[in-house]
Amino acid sequence: LEQLRALDDGSALHTGAAERHFVAPCTVAELAREYAAHPDATLLAGGTDVGLWVTKQYRELERVIYVGNVAELNIITRTATSLDIGAAVTFSDLAPTLLSLYPTLTDLIRRWASTPVRNAATLGGNIANGSPIGDSMPALIALGTTLTLQCGENTRTLVLEALYHDYQVNDLQPGEFVAHIHVPLPTDGLHVRSYKLSKRFDQDISAVCAGFAIQLDTNSHVRECRLAFGGVAGIPIRATRCESLLQGQPFDEAHVRRAMQCLRDEFTPLTDMRASADYRRTSAANLLYRLFIEITQPEVATDVYNFAR
Repeated sequence: LEQLRALDDGSALHTGAAERHFVAPCTVAELAREYAAHPDATLLAGGTDVGLWVTKQYRELERVIYVGNVAELNIITRTATSLDIGAAVTFSDLAPTLLSLYPTLTDLIRRWASTPVRNAATLGGNIANGSPIGDSMPALIALGTTLTLQCGENTRTLVLEALYHDYQVNDLQPGEFVAHIHVPLPTDGLHVRSYKLSKRFDQDISAVCAGFAIQLDTNSHVRECRLAFGGVAGIPIRATRCESLLQGQPFDEAHVRRAMQCLRDEFTPLTDMRASADYRRTSAANLLYRLFIEITQPEVATDVYNFAR
């Protein structure tokens, strides 16, 4: 192992010919320069999506930039206000730290793909690919996650949900990449949940995935709420109309029921092999009611959960 490490001189790897080229930069600056110079290149991290482009879609990748050797993108740091995650951090490396802050995400994280995929897949790749059924985005959007995007020497900050415009259309400019993900730390009175519905419990693509973050005041009124969903639109999306209906109101049965009806009407999901549009609308509303029960009647929620398992 030491002999292998001795071969590393800290320089970027370039291999291939002009028409087919592979680059593995070692610093963010090198990555930014390379991608700015070749914005049509494919950024490669864990390869759990890109690999399928090649093996299933038979796509030919002319220029590939591998981000896994960039040390700055493989680090998780905690500041006074947030958990800052490098875009190349894998789900397996992220999970223990994220769960230490938000233990109520345990069930969701357990269902993030399979162990081999979690060991390879990166949070930055999952976010940048922007699948409408990516399981990380609803919870991260609900938590108020922001991104640091970089293009050349320039960086900018963007709230996560603003990254997505339409199906497979995002806010990234040519040569720009996700560098860091910033997840706010928990605050007092904040209730966080994320629920995944799929035909199989393990290793299945979501029909609906919900992320909820709701903060109650001492009188059990909604001080702030963020409700985000995957599987109900062409992008991961917040239920802003439903949020407005709950904002400032008592978190009780009557107000939650009205919010559920609003949620049923807020999205126009597709019917596909995983679920019908009606199932997705009804399930999204019912997951909000599950959140309500877990917060206001935790003993009932625990009994139901144990029975279901």
